[in-house]
Amino acid sequence: MKKILIVSDTHGHNALYMQLVEKLKPLDMVIHCGDTDGSDQTILMCPDCPVYLVQGNNDFFSDAPREQEFNIGKYKVLLTHGHHYYISMGNEILKQEARARGCNIVMYGHTHRPVIDTSSDIIALNPGSLTFPRQESRKPSYILMTLDDSGEAHFELNYLA
Repeated sequence: MKKILIVSDTHGHNALYMQLVEKLKPLDMVIHCGDTDGSDQTILMCPDCPVYLVQGNNDFFSDAPREQEFNIGKYKVLLTHGHHYYISMGNEILKQEARARGCNIVMYGHTHRPVIDTSSDIIALNPGSLTFPRQESRKPSYILMTLDDSGEAHFELNYLA
């Protein structure tokens, strides 16, 4: 089984991220959907596994790419922060872009509100924010993605107390 941590919008406050990585070890991959606010190296160096990271709208001096495409098992993933796709208005434009690129999963941040949308042919995931959550409960959130032994993906939204 593979275990993948998906986080976003840490905004330079990395204590919860580092605690979470330590708690969930071993991880097979970490994905950060942007807005590290200058903490790219901390995010990249913390786990002992591959890390995918993109620029967010607050990552002014980041060398991270604006978007990335990569595979997780049989799934092709589009990773972006989302602000270039008007994500605050909904995820339809972003899902159309993922579909046009032949992706099965799109991961994004920006809204600070968690989403696991499996309602169409494109799976859309937003882990929310570990630092400044904006959903009703205001609890920091992340998504744990697992690939079972047959290669099927499962997604679990988790909140920190």
